[in-house]
Amino acid sequence: MAAIDVIVEQLVSLWRIPAVRQFFPWLFLLISLLGSILKELDLVPQSYFSSSKNFVNLYFVKVSWGWTLLLLTPFLLFSSSANQSLFALLKRLLALAVATAVWYVCTGTFLYIEDVTGSCFESQTAHLANKLTSKAACRGAGFHWQGHDISGHSFILCYSSLLIMEETSAMTVLKMTGLHRTLLNLLYVALNLIVATWVWMFACTSVYFHDPKDKLLGTACGLLGWYLTYRYWYQKPFSPGLPLQRQQKEQKQLA
Repeated sequence: MAAIDVIVEQLVSLWRIPAVRQFFPWLFLLISLLGSILKELDLVPQSYFSSSKNFVNLYFVKVSWGWTLLLLTPFLLFSSSANQSLFALLKRLLALAVATAVWYVCTGTFLYIEDVTGSCFESQTAHLANKLTSKAACRGAGFHWQGHDISGHSFILCYSSLLIMEETSAMTVLKMTGLHRTLLNLLYVALNLIVATWVWMFACTSVYFHDPKDKLLGTACGLLGWYLTYRYWYQKPFSPGLPLQRQQKEQKQLA
């Protein structure tokens, strides 16, 4: 496990750099803007990732929230059980519940907007004569639905990455040994690999799919969901609060 320990130390050192944490949210906006320009100019050649049926999209991105919770929940359980009280653990799990609510409301809203703003077409150009007024009914009939399709991929990949960045920040101050430390290290590396995957697939979404406005709106929703919680609400008394490392940083700034 020595190799894992070295990787963890390097990752922790990377995330300790203030510039990295400060720039990371802006990275998504930058990628979305540049990717949209490249797509509109048709400068990026087709590749394996230009198909929505690629393996990573089908088995990771489409269930990205499940992967995020699957890895982040045990990380919080292990990290909190060794260094924090039960109350602190419950607050972190509450933060995950809040994040899940943000995900549910946003994705549901995106689907609703696409439904109410869309029309059913026989193809990309020909309008369907008999009126089918919902996306489900239209696609069920084998036709094509065109509506205002805010990019759910841009939203969830951005939001999940920022959530993981915030909730794993406690790794910089955790002091554990034995099996707990090994398991925590493995989860931490896996979470960083997931973040790298989300950033890569976010870039692929930006250069291959959706209209620019739909990608930028999805990205903006992800950034707004993160900002309103971790940069605003969680710094208030009646909230799930910030992770351990962020709490210590805030306390030092107020001292």
